[in-house]
Amino acid sequence: MVEGGGAPVEWRGAVPVSRRFGDPYFSLEDGLAEARHVFLGGNGLPERARPGFRILEMGFGTGLNCLATLAALRRAGQAGPVFYTAFEAYPLAPGDRARALAAFPELSREAVELDGLLARGGGPHALGPLVLTLVTGDARETLPAWTGEADAAYLDGFAPARNPEMWEAPLLAVLAARLAPGGTLATYSAAGAVRRALEAAGLLVERRPGFGRKRHMTVARRP
Repeated sequence: MVEGGGAPVEWRGAVPVSRRFGDPYFSLEDGLAEARHVFLGGNGLPERARPGFRILEMGFGTGLNCLATLAALRRAGQAGPVFYTAFEAYPLAPGDRARALAAFPELSREAVELDGLLARGGGPHALGPLVLTLVTGDARETLPAWTGEADAAYLDGFAPARNPEMWEAPLLAVLAARLAPGGTLATYSAAGAVRRALEAAGLLVERRPGFGRKRHMTVARRP
């Protein structure tokens, strides 16, 4: 179902699946556990967070990674501000986003807060210790135009085989260039082409155990 012109999805239980790319928005096993393992764990969060810390996300989707980060910062007592900039080409309709996030009742407070803020536009919005900005449009245009830096990056586009534009070497090179010295990146993908592109962009790349049925994931760091 599509509401308000949002990205078209179909449902596999509680999980939205993109009709455009034929890929689920998060793990069929446990999307929240996946977010914590891949994106928080892969970037050393919330331990590395501090006032002024900057997070960049490629593929906002349902907002699950953002809310998992927000909840982790709150549990850690981090007052922020932590600046969270997310890039999304095809935003979900509010009703579909709410339906997807309803699968994670422990994030219900954060989901309500997010819904109210995004109804007012892309931000920046104060979301507890986070300051969220949602940038819509093709990342091949919006990311090069972004002049910020990131201390941590979440690379969470649809699978490389299904959404190759998100994983092209030139775009990954721009993403790597947006990392501050010592900045990190994490992605669920362990595809060789992705790792090679990140290495070619000057990052130190490491393969780690993946989440659930995925044997491996990738983390990277700018020296």
